[in-house]
Amino acid sequence: MGPRVDFLPVGGSVRIEAGATLHDAVRSAGLPIASACGADGLCGRCGVVVVAGAEWLPPETEQETSAKRRNRVPAGQRLACRVAPRGDVTIRADYW
Repeated sequence: MGPRVDFLPVGGSVRIEAGATLHDAVRSAGLPIASACGADGLCGRCGVVVVAGAEWLPPETEQETSAKRRNRVPAGQRLACRVAPRGDVTIRADYW
């Protein structure tokens, strides 16, 4: 079974397949997430805060860093469409 993603502050969690992104997890949970670019890592609208399990995330890529900078996404957030966790994580979004 793949990683578990927990959601704050709404509660709940989902298990995702290996290689699935946090964006996939949010959609699987039925929670809202913006993706004006179609989850292509361009718009920066899917920023989430990783509350726990950051060690299970890949390092931020130059593409993610550039999209965050261009779209004024806070440095402490990760783009859900660009991140595929390798272990259990807890994420938070202010709009849940």
